[in-house]
Amino acid sequence: MATKIVMEALSPTMEEGRLVEWKKNEGDAVAVGDVIAEVETDKAVMELVARVAGTLIKQEVEAGATVPVSDVVGWIGEAGEKPGGEAKKAAEPEQVEEVAEGVEAEQTEKPEKAKQADKAVETKQAVTPATAEQEAPAAPAAGGRVKASPLARRIATERGVDLAGITGSGPAGRIVQRDVEGAKAGAGPAPATAPAAAPAAAPAASGPAGRTITFSGEPFRDEPLSQIRKTIAKRLVQSIGPIPTFYLTTEVDMERATEAREALNALGEGKVSFNDIILKATALALVQHPACNAWWQDDHIRYWSEVHLAMAVAIDEGLITPVIRHADQKSLREIAVEAKDLAGRARERKLKPEEYTGGTFSVSNLGMLDIDEFTAVINPPEAGILAVGRISEQVVPASEGLEVRKRMKITMSCDHRVIDGATGAVFLRTLKRMLENPLAMVY
Repeated sequence: MATKIVMEALSPTMEEGRLVEWKKNEGDAVAVGDVIAEVETDKAVMELVARVAGTLIKQEVEAGATVPVSDVVGWIGEAGEKPGGEAKKAAEPEQVEEVAEGVEAEQTEKPEKAKQADKAVETKQAVTPATAEQEAPAAPAAGGRVKASPLARRIATERGVDLAGITGSGPAGRIVQRDVEGAKAGAGPAPATAPAAAPAAAPAASGPAGRTITFSGEPFRDEPLSQIRKTIAKRLVQSIGPIPTFYLTTEVDMERATEAREALNALGEGKVSFNDIILKATALALVQHPACNAWWQDDHIRYWSEVHLAMAVAIDEGLITPVIRHADQKSLREIAVEAKDLAGRARERKLKPEEYTGGTFSVSNLGMLDIDEFTAVINPPEAGILAVGRISEQVVPASEGLEVRKRMKITMSCDHRVIDGATGAVFLRTLKRMLENPLAMVY
């Protein structure tokens, strides 16, 4: 009996996944634990593995398709078996093509051909357009008709692409969606409705995290939401709407922190960044103020004795918050090494779910992007997040007139259901003292 391959919940918050790439083809032998496909979750690209051994007898969805959790994406069984355990029945390739895309008008006048098509329908009821795309040949049918999937034909029509000028990359050379999307408009013989001249290509625009978005002469470009962008949108609605948020801003003198960083880096035992110092100071301040190291849980508040510090990392698709666990118990150098590793793997979409969930408080730093100050959105169920601006030289009053000092603004977003104004203010005062007097972090 064939076994279903379902879209698994590969992260705690995953509701659907995008099948990025099949790692096994139909007909390939599969062992338990083999990687069948790569799946994009709401946070990372992860591996979908086989739970049973056998042969991959069917791929229900194409690469690039988004599938809800628990839905079927394929089947594993014995060679020659059909989904459901039926013996595979032979059918002429042309009959499969007729089931998938309809019999041509001139064929409807031939009773024998129509009967064959009806028979194909009876023996191929389980065939979907995606299955037909995998099984049908790409050779032109009688009369010169190019073999392509219905979706590929529709996209080609919309973009003015002539299918005759495209080489198919699907099974047996069939033209599929990715082939049309990779072709330039007007490829091959120009369609009768093609415009006389295409507009000049628009310049590239900068997207999230410095990502480049290119245009090919069209006035706009629609891009499907990635799984992470869908999750960001959902989380923002959950945060901004129902959470009563207030903001506290203070300015920190970073002269001594700068001197401490320079002294540590001069030892040649690895680089420490300002962000690492801020993470360490925040973790220690949270130990002193557990009222800010908390989760809102609808009918109760969970106060954490452990500090699991989440740090915002910008990636092409949006934002992800890898977590430094027990940050208060780690040295500054340990935090520097771990933060660099987590940020690197976050940008490569290689984090495990346990590495980006479970944070008790978050830090978001845009100082390196020359931002003076900003307010960050709380990541529920956390009750607070710290937004860090750039370090700049400013003229400030001194005991003997004026002097230039390195200064930095930090803003705390607070969930008022958990953190009161005075509670947040006292926490920020402690954090400011630690940053202005780095020795306080080792006292």
